[in-house]
Amino acid sequence: MNIAILGATSQIAKDLILGFSAATGYQLHLFARRIAELSTWLELNGLSGRYPVNAYAEFPKNEFDAVINFVGAGDPAQIAAMGSTIFDITLRFDEMVLEYLRTHPSCRYLFLSSGAAYGSNFEQPATRETAATIRINNLKPQDWYGVAKLHAECRHRALAGLPIIDIRVFNYFSRTQDINARFLIADMLRAIRDKTVLKTSSDYIVRDYLHPSDFYRLVTALLTAPAANAAVDCYSKAPIDKPSLLQAMENEFGLRYEVTESPVAINATGGKPHYYSLNIRAADFGYEPRLTSLEGILIECGALVHNV
Repeated sequence: MNIAILGATSQIAKDLILGFSAATGYQLHLFARRIAELSTWLELNGLSGRYPVNAYAEFPKNEFDAVINFVGAGDPAQIAAMGSTIFDITLRFDEMVLEYLRTHPSCRYLFLSSGAAYGSNFEQPATRETAATIRINNLKPQDWYGVAKLHAECRHRALAGLPIIDIRVFNYFSRTQDINARFLIADMLRAIRDKTVLKTSSDYIVRDYLHPSDFYRLVTALLTAPAANAAVDCYSKAPIDKPSLLQAMENEFGLRYEVTESPVAINATGGKPHYYSLNIRAADFGYEPRLTSLEGILIECGALVHNV
């Protein structure tokens, strides 16, 4: 299968590339703005010369069986800094792929969406019946990212005859994570590295962290299942709440932490106490996760702690 990877410099895209590199039957063509950076990364990972790397202008000139679009932002601080430009960036690259599909209708398209497409109300986890909620008369900057993803998903459902699947990522963590990013686990790892006390808010939250191996498992299931136009939510074998995660990081890696009443994290897409999904539609495509959130986190943090 010949697959185009757009936004190949993103962390989650690089992890997927490594997953594909260990398998047979997949030929990747990587596209990015920072070509030199991507080429250097391929060389460092023993993949130099294995996959072609090009600017986006070359994308329409090739024949692909599938396109996976990672273009966007993953770090909450980066999302906040992008502001409303996330609309233009999401639309520009999505339209590029949709234009390609109009002349290559059998080409599959996997679009990296987000759980934020449901809106900002996560008092309870998402289900198949959860409605997206948008404060249409009171939109705030933290809504823009989710609305951009929802807008893209609506365009995709309107093209019901094309094989497009939106993958809603909620939480993802791997050893390739930049620990300077403003994620809860990155904050924990910096505290462990610097031998400082993590100050964290007292809010109770539940998260479902996807491991790179399960993300690869999900993507390959979607690529090999019968073609469909649909959206799926990412999920592990089990989510984890914040108190349990803090305790596990203390037990395994010696994390020291202090619970405070004031918020200390960046909520680029709004506060979400139960930011995960019980919608397991991906199982209809043959996806079955192998790791719980905690198992995946401990595996990846173990690899990172030995290098920080």
